[in-house]
Amino acid sequence: MPGVSADEEGEFPNFMTSGWRTDFSKHSAPLREISTGGPGKDGIRPIDEPVFAQASEPPPYMRDDEPVVSLELNGEARAYPLAILIGHEIVNDTIGGVPVTINYCPLCNSAIVFDRRLGGRVLDFGTTGNLRNSDLVMWDRQTESWWQQITGEAIVGELTGSRLTFIPVQLVSWGDFRDAYPDGLLLTRETGSLRDYDRPPYDGYDLLDSRPFLFRGAIDQRLGAVERVLTLDIGGEAVAYPFSVLAEHPVVNDTVGDQPVVVFYTGSTLTPFPDSDILGRVSGLGSEGYRREAERLLKETPPEEFMPSRPVGSAAAYDPRVDGRHLAFAARDGLIVDEQTGSVWNILGQAVSGPLTGTTLARVVHGNHFWFAWAAFHPETAVRTAADADLARP
Repeated sequence: MPGVSADEEGEFPNFMTSGWRTDFSKHSAPLREISTGGPGKDGIRPIDEPVFAQASEPPPYMRDDEPVVSLELNGEARAYPLAILIGHEIVNDTIGGVPVTINYCPLCNSAIVFDRRLGGRVLDFGTTGNLRNSDLVMWDRQTESWWQQITGEAIVGELTGSRLTFIPVQLVSWGDFRDAYPDGLLLTRETGSLRDYDRPPYDGYDLLDSRPFLFRGAIDQRLGAVERVLTLDIGGEAVAYPFSVLAEHPVVNDTVGDQPVVVFYTGSTLTPFPDSDILGRVSGLGSEGYRREAERLLKETPPEEFMPSRPVGSAAAYDPRVDGRHLAFAARDGLIVDEQTGSVWNILGQAVSGPLTGTTLARVVHGNHFWFAWAAFHPETAVRTAADADLARP
């Protein structure tokens, strides 16, 4: 393994290099920006042999408002619960004949899916145990290159500069997925792990007023650090729609990078970070002290002390054009409708009643990230406000 030397400022990296075949002499990001998150190489174990249940016969632990990653490819649909992803962060899977990696960084609330094919070979991914801007740094088992999860770019090693292809997905409730894809599949807790998926880590994390865990950069003050935003990056234009705005304007017609888009929002999806009185006991601590003390208290807290999880909503983005016609959408009486035909649409972009029943809008790659994480990688992002709620009505 090539040695790791000090950078131009005389600083050494803040992570362990032993046990890696990675070529650390090749990197596109300063090594000093990468730091250990605690666990070592695959200390957070990915799921390589996912086991699924039929959506029509789900396990009894599934709640209708539980958050899942919804992925549909070539006629196959699968749901990946955040309650599982929060403990494994990566699932290597194949759906519709396409090898994919489903990954979730809980510190950034970034649920992303990539095509695992690159340069004629299929890559398998794991967790390095390291972070950059609090975001998961993955590694591939074929070259041991390191990848930034939120951008899909190889930042260290042989494949530095390579980029994975994003596959558009939605972060929605289990009930919305099940109703949209009754013949779909659900990732189960048969993971080979002894984890308690009913007791997720990072208790109340999205309520923090202090700095996010292990984040060392500057926080863009335009929004709260852990405010959820729907994010788009199209044609070099980056845009964020705060959930606080979408809650008041659940349908937004817009144009981003010359691409017409429509954003849908629903408020029923729960947070994957359930609350308990632990938050009140340690809220005065700094982020690192918070993490250590919260982990200790979580082990000692009986389940009955946990309060019900909070609804935080979910949002998705689509191309509003159908058969050459640019539709305008609106929220009416709690429903999403298009103004041209009056058809009713669900959060997954499907027309469920009206003249266009059976039509599905084309998905646009987007995220439901925490603001601080997206802004760290896309500081030029424009933040849409309530005044921008209908920017591009056809």
